[in-house]
Amino acid sequence: MSSLPEFELQEMESRAAAACPGPWKSWDEGRDFDGGSNFIQTGNGAERGEDIERSGATVAEQDFIAAARQDVPRLVAEVRRLRALLNQTG
Repeated sequence: MSSLPEFELQEMESRAAAACPGPWKSWDEGRDFDGGSNFIQTGNGAERGEDIERSGATVAEQDFIAAARQDVPRLVAEVRRLRALLNQTG
């Protein structure tokens, strides 16, 4: 696998910043509640955005999408932290 260029990290960061604020939570009928529909809740309280209704995705895919809202910024930050460490030692 080739290295990840900084511009790609910036693109990932921009996409995450443009999305509704987190945290996002996946809600699945039958697993998390009875009745209603399957959806991703975006944000909390005053920061709450529109729910994203699941259509054509599996529960696992919905869970992945919801988690990505929190995971992507953390992963980008970790890549940058590790690169900074490498630059200090190398």
